[in-house]
Amino acid sequence: MTSFRDATAIDAEAVLADIRRLVEIESPTGCQAGVNRVLDAVGDLFSGTGARLERQTIDAAFGDVLRVQCDVGRSEPGILILSHVDTVHPLGTIEQDLPFRRDGERIYGPGIYDMKGCLVNAVVAWRRLRTRGIKTPLPVTFLFTPDEEVGSPASRRIVEAEADRNAFVLVTEPARAGGRIVTARKGVGRFTISASGVPAHAGANHERGHSAIRAIAEIILQVEAFTDYRRGITTNVGLIAGGTGVNVVPQVCQIEADLRVRDVQSGAEMIDKFHALRVSDPAVRLSISGGLNRPPFERNPSIDRLFELARQVAAEIGFDLRSVELAGGGSDGNFTVAKGIPTLDGLGLDGDGAHTHHEHILYSSIVERGQLLQGLMERLTPTT
Repeated sequence: MTSFRDATAIDAEAVLADIRRLVEIESPTGCQAGVNRVLDAVGDLFSGTGARLERQTIDAAFGDVLRVQCDVGRSEPGILILSHVDTVHPLGTIEQDLPFRRDGERIYGPGIYDMKGCLVNAVVAWRRLRTRGIKTPLPVTFLFTPDEEVGSPASRRIVEAEADRNAFVLVTEPARAGGRIVTARKGVGRFTISASGVPAHAGANHERGHSAIRAIAEIILQVEAFTDYRRGITTNVGLIAGGTGVNVVPQVCQIEADLRVRDVQSGAEMIDKFHALRVSDPAVRLSISGGLNRPPFERNPSIDRLFELARQVAAEIGFDLRSVELAGGGSDGNFTVAKGIPTLDGLGLDGDGAHTHHEHILYSSIVERGQLLQGLMERLTPTT
């Protein structure tokens, strides 16, 4: 028995009301109180369903992790649905720059697209199955994390451990490019490069100085030159700090660089290149730290099979599902793919403007994407 094709069962206005409740609780990554209040609201969505909620504190710098076992008593490998509740928007955004509002098809708010609207839609899709008494072929587990927007430093181990207990992973990151889901993502690297030179008075003793800023300028040019669009490699120096005064040859300077790669081999190559960086002034000491914090999400035959099932479900709903072959941003799906677990990403709502002041979802996608998620829960089996 399948029910996902029944669009009349979805009350989009009720779903939107649940989404609004979460969006109006601001939860930037480092705000424990806000993140935990969102988790309280998420827990309320499971009220009366019989699901078992397990909450734990994982790091003093972040909020909690919430695990929801939807099918208590079933222990076979099942479906893990991954979502994060943290956002990038600072406190006060909803009052000033991005209030919750509806403008026709578009509904705006901080984190509504990435990814509070998306996670709500997934929970409601599962709840419809429970309300109708439909037992899914595989047990369903939800995991809600507090630190994805900064690379999941505390929750990664939990994500990976939970993935190991399941047969499939569905990630509720937002849809891309008009509703496309994600079947491959680049790996993400972060590097911190510091230079320590010799200070001197810029007027009286300029010749005695060895500039850390000048050395870092050389490094910036080398790092930016690593970019190779043909191979899908990009580098970006996004932060720089240094010096103590305009009349002082600077003793210190530091940069932070971003790396994106499409495959494991390129990742290893680029890590070596970063750690081999050198400057021309032997009096300047260089310190380099960092590496990949998200492995590449490489498409493979198991993902192909999972995507084909999603395409079939979408066709029964009445639309042609397509995929983004190589998304530039990372997600927790990078970790689960690297563990060998078949994973589909970008299963959330359609919209645009993640991390900006025009972040929004499309109202019409609530029904369509809810049907898709519900259909996957109904159709995924041990032999998929």
